[in-house]
Amino acid sequence: MNSSDKGVTAAGFAGGNLLNLVAIVNGTDLAKTAILAVVGAVVSFVITMLLKKITAWRRAKPPRQHRKV
Repeated sequence: MNSSDKGVTAAGFAGGNLLNLVAIVNGTDLAKTAILAVVGAVVSFVITMLLKKITAWRRAKPPRQHRKV
């Protein structure tokens, strides 16, 4: 096996694995995974923005004055 065969072997190996993966995973699973990924990203973004607003609001609020009794 010479050095030019290594690229062909790697391409064949990658192509075989890709075709095997396509045969195992059907379209429904792929769509479900994509939808769940989008929902997860949106929820993560909303929670991050909400926490950013809460921390900014807490920092901007003046400290409470304690009354002496």
